[in-house]
Amino acid sequence: MAKVMAVNAGSSSLKFKLYEMPKETVLCSGIVERIGFEDAIFKIKYNGNEHKEIIPVKNHSEAVKLLLDGLIKFGIIKHYDEIKATGHRIVQGGSYFSSSAIINEDTINKIRDLIPLSPLHNQAELVGIEAFMKVLPTTPGICAFDTAFHQTMSEEDYLFPIPYEYSEEFKIRRYGAHGTSHKYLSELGRKYLNNENDDRMIICHLGSGASLSAVRHEKCVATSMGLTPLGGIMMGTRTGDLDPSVFNYIVSKTNKTSEQIYQEFNKKSGLLGVSGISSDARDLIKASEEGNKRATLANKLWARRVSDFIGQYFVRLGGCDLIIFSAGIGENCSYYRKLVLDNISEALGVKIDEKENEKTVGIENVISTKDSKIKVVVIPTDEEVMIARDAYNMLLK
Repeated sequence: MAKVMAVNAGSSSLKFKLYEMPKETVLCSGIVERIGFEDAIFKIKYNGNEHKEIIPVKNHSEAVKLLLDGLIKFGIIKHYDEIKATGHRIVQGGSYFSSSAIINEDTINKIRDLIPLSPLHNQAELVGIEAFMKVLPTTPGICAFDTAFHQTMSEEDYLFPIPYEYSEEFKIRRYGAHGTSHKYLSELGRKYLNNENDDRMIICHLGSGASLSAVRHEKCVATSMGLTPLGGIMMGTRTGDLDPSVFNYIVSKTNKTSEQIYQEFNKKSGLLGVSGISSDARDLIKASEEGNKRATLANKLWARRVSDFIGQYFVRLGGCDLIIFSAGIGENCSYYRKLVLDNISEALGVKIDEKENEKTVGIENVISTKDSKIKVVVIPTDEEVMIARDAYNMLLK
């Protein structure tokens, strides 16, 4: 038995889960939020208990020490060296990584080289890695890349139709994201397939950030996010795919810089931009029920974009045996699931069990009827356990 820490670092946050491996028992989970502020928040759940405190946390190194000291304080571990390995989530692995990698100088340099492709994530994740290396200098670690699962796409699926020399020189391609989640869901989805020949899945990881993938033989055939997480379907605050000329036209009309518009496409568009209310599905459902037309439009537009990708991937796979809904919206929002499934029901013969869909909140469950041509299931995702598995298998097994 060995304790393994799975880590997800953000620019001002540090999420963590400590596992007992290989049983995959969660010993604790938590987060340090508002790193860099005097009123940072430290939350930890362990053994049925929950602790929260507000405390100054200057940087990620302090956050790491805070959580490790918390493990000792609450009796989860007695010494730091009980943690035998760490696993770190990295959003952008580029074309360098098709699987998780052991942390060393080469791995760190490549992650740093990819910061321009994911400036909001890779930089923060490097800070998290370096913070753990400082506090646990002899503990080995691995990086699990969101893009790795999507490296199995063929060139015609990942290439953009721009001058080829740009793609080659600047490593421009569809990289995708949420790959750790898509891989986890593709593995769990196998049990819902009737036989070995039924292996075509469309996986919908639908949260504030969202992506779909077409999967066959548990390998990614196509995915919706592009060079960065801005591409693909409409999201909480992101545009998703759109006519590139929209960008140039808005810049010319507003006299804003390209960087300003780019940030608006990332942070002020999607559900928030269309509704003018919120990026949170719960707020928009409530507003729509109260008669707000823009909230209703935002909900319908979001569902249309998701269903369009499902239709595209149905064609790409030559059919579909299983549709999986997961992540914040996919796991918890029956209203949004129904909007999507109603859009594809006539074309694809999908039939939803209204009662099963309505009661499925944060649990694994089949929500299609027995005579539906495609089985539809909700499966809560677990990216952290995939990270812990790789850390254990690569470093300790």
